[in-house]
Amino acid sequence: MLKLKELQQRIGYEFKQEGLLRQAVTHSSYANEKHMKKLSDNERLEFLGDAVLEIVSSEFLYENYPKLPEGDLTKLRASIVCEPTLALCTRELDLGEYLLLGKGEDLTGGRKRKSILSDALEAVIGAIYLDGGFENAKKFVHKFILTDIEHKKLFYDSKTILQEVVQGNYEENLHYELLSEEGPDHDKQFKVEAKIGERSIGIGCGHTKKAAEQEAAYQALLLLKPKL
Repeated sequence: MLKLKELQQRIGYEFKQEGLLRQAVTHSSYANEKHMKKLSDNERLEFLGDAVLEIVSSEFLYENYPKLPEGDLTKLRASIVCEPTLALCTRELDLGEYLLLGKGEDLTGGRKRKSILSDALEAVIGAIYLDGGFENAKKFVHKFILTDIEHKKLFYDSKTILQEVVQGNYEENLHYELLSEEGPDHDKQFKVEAKIGERSIGIGCGHTKKAAEQEAAYQALLLLKPKL
């Protein structure tokens, strides 16, 4: 399958058992639609990949942040392995384009849905672990997830950090305005604007208002941080 070959080039890992990668990108909606065998989707691989990601990220943070206490390490790990951050990591791989989705899921924006993308990324980690062992899985996690940690922490904590930046540097208050709400109930798309007083500082989109606000805050921080 040509697309799987292409994905392996992007990942930088060639599978001995290509079927594992295919399973990793198979969403339950596709498996159900195609009447595939039970447990043919990526949910079991995601379960395994989640565990591998936790141990690799824990080891990385333990070694690279020797002065951080356990509580802070836990918070930092949570910011790296949470759904929005993992979905952000998939952009470099363009993972959404390689997913096998049911027609309905595909038509309602499944390729960009954070929950589907983050689950698929964990499934890919699980697939690499089974195919090539812990070291290969670790290499993948280091290359595509454990990079630019401060940037990812900024993304995860964007609303809190932006609030602190605005309070410390501006006289006017930070607030969020809903610009639009589109789509059916099962596939809402919210567009939100972050503002200081009447000045627009960032716009974000998401499947929930909270996700759209987080993206808007992140965009605002990228704009404001260099000027502080």
